[in-house]
Amino acid sequence: MSPTSTTLRRTGTLAALTLAGVLAAAGAASAHVTVHPESYAKGATDGVLSFRVPNEEDTASTTKVQVFLPTDHPVLGVLVTPQAGWTAKVTTTKLKKPVKTDDGTITDAVSEITWTGGRIRHGEFQDFDVAFGQLPDDTGRLSFKTLQTYSDGSVVRWIEEAKAGADEPENPAPALTLTAEGAGAEASNGSGGAAGSDADPAAPSSASSSKDTKESTASDTADDSTARSLGTAGLVVGVLGLIAAGFALARGRNARS
Repeated sequence: MSPTSTTLRRTGTLAALTLAGVLAAAGAASAHVTVHPESYAKGATDGVLSFRVPNEEDTASTTKVQVFLPTDHPVLGVLVTPQAGWTAKVTTTKLKKPVKTDDGTITDAVSEITWTGGRIRHGEFQDFDVAFGQLPDDTGRLSFKTLQTYSDGSVVRWIEEAKAGADEPENPAPALTLTAEGAGAEASNGSGGAAGSDADPAAPSSASSSKDTKESTASDTADDSTARSLGTAGLVVGVLGLIAAGFALARGRNARS
C-alpha cells in the first residue's frame, strides 16, 4: 500500500471517529429529562413545574414516567395537569417532619407521580405539568429523581445529582434551583413570599404569569438548542477541516514522489 493511501486511510478513520463522538455527545446532551423553569424563588406559591421527557431510543417508545418528589424538603399542594392519552397516579407519604403553614400543619405530601398509558415516540417529547401550592424555603436546590421506561422493557434512571465543580453526570436528575426571594426573573412566579402577603394591584394575574413563564421557558429552551446546534456545527466544521488537511498532505507527498 502506498504512503498516500495509508495517509488517506488514517485521516478518514480519525475523522469518522471524531465525527461520531461529536454527534453522540450532542445527542446525549439533548436527551436528558429536565424541569422547567430551572429556578423559582424560595417559598414561591401557586406555580407550575413542567417535566420535559424526550425519547432517546430509535426503536422503542417511552411508555411510563415516574417522578419522585423530595420529602425532606416537600413540595406542598401538588396537583397534576391532565395529559391526553396519559393516566397519572399520585402517591403521598407521611412526612417525618411536619410543615407549619398559615393554613395549618401539613403532615403528608406527594412523593411520587407516575404517568402511564401514553407513548413518546422517537424524535418526540412530552411535557408533564405539575402545579404546586408552595415550594420549600429552607433549601437552595430540589432534585426530582425520574425513571423513564420504554416499550422494550428498558429503564433509564435519571437519578444522579450534579456536584459543584464536577462534570455533569451521565444520567442527571431534573433539578430546580431555589433562589433568595426577589432574586432572578422566576422569583415573580406565584407570590414568591409568605402566604397571606398583600397583593400588588399592578402585578399580572396568575393566568398571565403562567403564560409569561411558559413563553420565557420556550425562549430559553430555543436559545439553549440554538447554542448546542451552533457548537455541534462548529465541531463538525473542524472535523471537515481535518479531513481536508489530510487530503492536502497526501497530495503534497504524492507530488513530491
